[in-house]
Amino acid sequence: MSIERFLDNSPSSWMAGSGDHSDIVMSTRIRLARNLNGYRFPLAFTEDEAHKIDQSVSATLLDADEEIQMNFSSIQIKDLSELSRQVLVEKHLISPKLANSPMTGSVLLSDDESVSVMVNEEDHIRIQCLFPGLQIQEAYAQADTIDRLLDKELPYAFDEQFGYLTSCPTNTGTGLRASVMMHLPALTMTKQMNRIVTIISRLGMVVRGIYGEGSEALGNVYQVSNQTTLGKTEEDILSDLQSITEQIIQKEKEARSALLSHSANTLEDRLYRSLGTLSYARIITTEEAARCLSDVRLGIDIGLIKDVDVTILNECMVFMQPGFLQKYAETTLNASERDTFRAKLLRERLQMGENPKTKGEELA
Repeated sequence: MSIERFLDNSPSSWMAGSGDHSDIVMSTRIRLARNLNGYRFPLAFTEDEAHKIDQSVSATLLDADEEIQMNFSSIQIKDLSELSRQVLVEKHLISPKLANSPMTGSVLLSDDESVSVMVNEEDHIRIQCLFPGLQIQEAYAQADTIDRLLDKELPYAFDEQFGYLTSCPTNTGTGLRASVMMHLPALTMTKQMNRIVTIISRLGMVVRGIYGEGSEALGNVYQVSNQTTLGKTEEDILSDLQSITEQIIQKEKEARSALLSHSANTLEDRLYRSLGTLSYARIITTEEAARCLSDVRLGIDIGLIKDVDVTILNECMVFMQPGFLQKYAETTLNASERDTFRAKLLRERLQMGENPKTKGEELA
């Protein structure tokens, strides 16, 4: 499949807005970190080693399409432009670390973009499965299938005492990072997030922004994931995340009910003002767009706004990013031009309710 298929504005499967508790949990991600025995880890390996690892992992996965009933496309990162790499990062298909790696590396993507296998990122292999809504067990089952296939053909670096060996000690053990991307506007508005983040950290979990470590909670979107990978089984990690996620969902629902009970008119005014901004603004920054999209999404979830598809909002959260905007416009845009183009894209997307590619031909 052509790389352009993954770089254009087609939505990924995790943006579908389906899955359990999709009104609050936007997506579930499972990531497994693995390394091959007999090679130095990426922090110290040579270009020759990187090339051999890339060849071995890619060949194994591409030859197993019938066995796992999934087609993969292999994309060499060094063959991509800087803008194309940025678009893949914004679609959550590769990490910034892989995008900026000077060594040979690749990503193997499933046709529906629910599975991406990064080769020569921080570890030799990073298996990532991204599902819509709250689907922790389902996403792990998919990642486990890929993991077992690779383990059967390739020698993993594994220690009986410490488990899977990784470049960073914080990933050693299971190598499993499970996370959920949650939309928590009511807990943010009622200023409860700082307290919840503190409690979650005591339970071995961590809260990050929409693009992982070091990123901000743009649009009231938070990633909750396990912090510990050593000393716990995979089942324990998944069970703990499921339990904590369900408790946060309940708290968010209670906060939404409280806002509706005590500040219904103020809340309704805010949500419709945001819908008006997205529908009519001529200039809009990433931060303002994210805040307005969060408000409109909340309006849909609590039944105040009925004529906007939540799938469109999920797409807009990705498509409004700088890399995608420039790919969409087919030209380089400075910050001011991006704010203008973003406003135009959001207006058209909300008004048309169609695939933005169709309308983009008129916008570009």
